[in-house]
Amino acid sequence: MFEAPLWDGFLNKLLAKTGSDAVKLLFQPSDEERIIELSAGNAVVLEERMLPEGGRRIGDAIAFRSMRPNRVYAQEELLDLAEAKRPDIPSLTGSSAPLKQLRAVRVTETGGLDLWLLCSGGKNIGSATSALLAALAPHLQIALRSHAALERERFRSSITGQAFDRLKMGWLSLDTGCHIIDATDNLDQLFQWGSVLRRGRYDRLVPASPSIDRALTSLVKSFAANSDARPQAFNLSKDPWVEMLVTPHQSQNFAGSRTPVAIVYISGDRRSQADRCDQLVDLFGLLPSEARLAWMLAQATSISEAADALGLTVETARNYSKKIYAKTGARGHAELVRIILTSVLAIS
Repeated sequence: MFEAPLWDGFLNKLLAKTGSDAVKLLFQPSDEERIIELSAGNAVVLEERMLPEGGRRIGDAIAFRSMRPNRVYAQEELLDLAEAKRPDIPSLTGSSAPLKQLRAVRVTETGGLDLWLLCSGGKNIGSATSALLAALAPHLQIALRSHAALERERFRSSITGQAFDRLKMGWLSLDTGCHIIDATDNLDQLFQWGSVLRRGRYDRLVPASPSIDRALTSLVKSFAANSDARPQAFNLSKDPWVEMLVTPHQSQNFAGSRTPVAIVYISGDRRSQADRCDQLVDLFGLLPSEARLAWMLAQATSISEAADALGLTVETARNYSKKIYAKTGARGHAELVRIILTSVLAIS
């Protein structure tokens, strides 16, 4: 999977084994027109070769998609499938002469991915090549399934990364010395949230608070001794809000010289409290004083605690809260928390 060009070794060995002029490996998802093409020998791109009349691609002419999976086809059989028995079809080797000999096999994957392997050339391309392609088909099917699985995992990883970004979350893994081993792509952005975390010397994770740094160091060492230890949460900043959850790493399936002992999940807010209050004014038509109280209440703070923090009397805070509930449509404190924290503030 890391060879460059991909499959180059396999295709060149097949070229030598069969005595072909050209060997070609094609990928095409069932819902796409694009063909991913790998080749060895004197081969040309199928997409660029047109029939002299009608303008159809040679890929259409030989009806690749009509081929039965795992069955090896000769040139004549492919032309029969396409109902195009014409001597002027361009050669796969790039010459204007008709195809001399061709053997092709199609392999499919349940997710809709197709693969074709073709050998073309002179009289050497016969029954021995057909037998070899037939023997290779099951292995190609395994490779195709692996390719499809990797693509699905790559897609899921991409979507998960986007979700973490939108939720303003990320993770990183630590060794026993609190050195960062791996992390999500948005790690540098997480470090910018309030400057409460940073990457120190030798990639060590360093909280801005000395007390949290000491607690983190002790906690990670305890995880190294006991992977069943209890996770611990830390509040790193209240404005902007940033917190982290440190959990033991329990999986043993890790390839590398350093084994992670802890996973740190970081969650926070890029915006300050003042920014969020301005957004609440825009979203719900609140007055600035109401927005400040609404944001405090959205942090699951009681109305008396919010009043004290904002320098309001409890009675004034209650009057404000009635207006907040009316403007947001909330029928109580719990619903207000849900409305605010699931609004577009969650992704802004």
